[in-house]
Amino acid sequence: MPLRKGFNNHDSSMNRREFMAAMTAAATLASGCDQPAKTPSKGLKLSVTCDMFRGEARGLPVDTVDGKDPRPDPHVSYSADEGLGLAASHGYEGFEMFDWRDAGERAAYAAAMRKHGLNAVCITANKGVRAPGCGLTDPSEREGFLQEIAAASEAAAEFNCRMLVVLTGFEREGVPRSEQMDSCVAGLREAAPMLERSGMTVIIEPINTLVTRPGYFLPGGRESFEMLRRVDSPNVKLLFDIYHVQVTDGDLILQIRNNIDLIGHFQIGDHPGRMQPGTGEINYRNVFRAIFELQLGGRFDGYAGLEYHPNVTLSQTMAEVRSLASFS
Repeated sequence: MPLRKGFNNHDSSMNRREFMAAMTAAATLASGCDQPAKTPSKGLKLSVTCDMFRGEARGLPVDTVDGKDPRPDPHVSYSADEGLGLAASHGYEGFEMFDWRDAGERAAYAAAMRKHGLNAVCITANKGVRAPGCGLTDPSEREGFLQEIAAASEAAAEFNCRMLVVLTGFEREGVPRSEQMDSCVAGLREAAPMLERSGMTVIIEPINTLVTRPGYFLPGGRESFEMLRRVDSPNVKLLFDIYHVQVTDGDLILQIRNNIDLIGHFQIGDHPGRMQPGTGEINYRNVFRAIFELQLGGRFDGYAGLEYHPNVTLSQTMAEVRSLASFS
């Protein structure tokens, strides 16, 4: 069972009952399909970011309108074994963005991956959103960026993981935006031969600056795709975070259809609030169907990963998204 801190016995038993009820509901959903929901031909391949297992130690910002953590159980955390076991029980195929720099966490997820048969989808290459000393906007940090790519590639190979999330870092005050974009393009071009040799793909993550990260350099999809076309490498693609792109650009389905060859991975969250699908303005059933049609057409074979704070239990939201992203 997940680790629960600060509970009395009554609270603990109630949450166990809620957890088991959600698990039963998920099993009922799966039994009603012609084939198990995890079969790729029946739906999207789903992943979950490991930050959703961390409970009070979470790193993902809270983007709700009132600034309050929406989770009904923010004190509940899951070990690597518990988290991946929960994901596997709901028909998820992957997990992502564990802390590979932490030796204990790295070993725990390696063991849990083998036990539960999930795939490591992506890890973060440079050091966080600000990317200190290893960002892309400053040419003086180029060597640090390339060193992080090399180290992350080695760690990823241990997990048979082939995608590295890259953050551009923040804007440099007083430096023309075009100059910073040129630096990003040059850095990614320089990394491309290294990526080709190792069989890795970098996926650049845009992060909205209106709500989540004011000052971040690369906020939306349109500018990101322009950058990737300049880089012109099959080993450099986009992490299309549906939440961030909706905040910045909107026009989700057309952006996805027109640029799918440049997309390596999707992440999921609704707007406003960055909670689970169905809480905001995004029609996730239609977005998932658009991605699924591209998958059927052989134009996308990647994953969509959960990365948000739900206002229901983790088990419930995982079951609901699995159903939402499945097609008969």
